[in-house]
Amino acid sequence: MSLDNRPHYSGGCQCGAVRFRVEGALGDASVCHCRMCQKASGNFYLPLVSVRQAILTWTRGQPTRFQSSNFAYRGFCANCGTPLTYEAPDGVALTIASFDEPEEISPTIQWGIEAKLPYVDGIAKLPAEDTMADQGAASFLADLISFQHPDHDTETWPKEDGHE
Repeated sequence: MSLDNRPHYSGGCQCGAVRFRVEGALGDASVCHCRMCQKASGNFYLPLVSVRQAILTWTRGQPTRFQSSNFAYRGFCANCGTPLTYEAPDGVALTIASFDEPEEISPTIQWGIEAKLPYVDGIAKLPAEDTMADQGAASFLADLISFQHPDHDTETWPKEDGHE
């Protein structure tokens, strides 16, 4: 298979200081409920996908690393705090939501369920509304301008005026 025919993915942090490209097939995608992943992501669980044999290249900046255990490091953007990697003896995994097209990467297993928060399974049953349905925040949301890096590669960031 030629390099041109290999799948490729891109992604990065919220502020755009750290960007990556993956060439080749990704490995297993999972959700981890362990307490370390909860704290590393500041969330109920952490969706990750293994890089496995694919080629990971940091195309802008590098993640800052925190040694979260005697075996693992967590990579994140030092500017905005976006979690980016889980690095262990068996390889590197990337946070699924940091990909430009996270909808293409679907988890197939859950790990660390002994620490799963008791209400996580019920979240899908909660009432659901579009963002703009929040009438109390509608005027605020209507004027909202995102300074996040867009979901695609850019030559430079931030733009000259500080926005895309």
